[in-house]
Amino acid sequence: MESLIPADNHFAVMGALFVIAGLGFLAEKTRIGAILTGAVVAIFLAIFLSNLPVPLAGADGWRWGTLIPQTGAAYSFVFSYFVPLLIPLFLMKADMRKILFETGRMTGAFLLAAVATVIGAVVAFTLFDFGDLEAALAGLFTATYIGGSVNYAALADITGLAENQPSLVSAATAVDNLFSGVFLAFLAIIPGVGFIASRFVRKDHSQATVAEEENGRATALTLTITLAYALVLVAIADVLTGQLGALLGALGVEDASRAAGNWRYGILTLITLIPATFLSKRMSRLHGGYELGVGLAFVFFAAIAAGANIPSLLRDAPLLLALVTTVLAVHAVVLFGVGSLLRFSLPELITASNAAVLGATTAPALAAAKGWKELITPGVLVGVLGYVIGTLIATAVYQFWPG
Repeated sequence: MESLIPADNHFAVMGALFVIAGLGFLAEKTRIGAILTGAVVAIFLAIFLSNLPVPLAGADGWRWGTLIPQTGAAYSFVFSYFVPLLIPLFLMKADMRKILFETGRMTGAFLLAAVATVIGAVVAFTLFDFGDLEAALAGLFTATYIGGSVNYAALADITGLAENQPSLVSAATAVDNLFSGVFLAFLAIIPGVGFIASRFVRKDHSQATVAEEENGRATALTLTITLAYALVLVAIADVLTGQLGALLGALGVEDASRAAGNWRYGILTLITLIPATFLSKRMSRLHGGYELGVGLAFVFFAAIAAGANIPSLLRDAPLLLALVTTVLAVHAVVLFGVGSLLRFSLPELITASNAAVLGATTAPALAAAKGWKELITPGVLVGVLGYVIGTLIATAVYQFWPG
């Protein structure tokens, strides 16, 4: 279908994506937007604009089109070039020594949350049949409920869903974001439910024990170096991925190039962690990477959502809603059930679940709102740990999914 903004006007299409992302951020400053989150606003706005019927004039008369295109080279550019940058931008300060040793029990609680997500994905995709897309979707939901948007974007690219199934990915993204809000409300409520709270060991988390991260101001210099750093790491990862493909080919592995390509983001994650861990003091001087990554993630959501076809969206969403409900229900049962037996406190498990399902931003916010000062910074750190391991675990789920 034709559009008012032509698909071959790449600057206009890219401009539209950034406008949509910007409106998502602005929406978060409103009462309703804060509830929905900016990501959901950007997603639904992109779906609306790519399906809104508008009259178009042509040489042979008037015809119906849409405001922005549903496909285009600008969208492919986002998938190919923005998505890889998200990993180094989000992980540039992921000092694994701090994450693993300073967060103490929270690391164990978070790893349990990650296992609970994998079990939830296995159970959900055993109950619901998605045919040939089952492995890809299992990897996608494992990624988002261990890490977050950066891992979700990586798996959408690795599995080919972003390019080949945009309507399904748009529906999955919308359902994921909407239901995440419901799950956050559940996490906020359960500490006040006496029947549940009484089954967990009680600990005082009101005193902070981990120092807050150094705050800094992004400048033109730090942003330029940060972006250069991210680009160089992606280039190195692609060289290593190519070498892995050559090695697998020499070993006689069928379709070696694709097999190696599936681990591209895993390789990128690992090489990003080296300077983040061993040059942490130098990396701490660079500011703005996380914020830039969040902005590009919103553009990615807009690009994905713009490819949605509303009839397909309405067809896929109900089944996806049941799927997400099952994944998160099993996640909660496993995490809180096993966590209680392992003597984790309810606040520790809630913060771990929040960091896994909703990411490193909401986990400290909820901990602060509940007065769990001790868990604020660990909540951020285990959320970053989710970025680190989410793509690796989700890629393994996708690669080794039976059938």
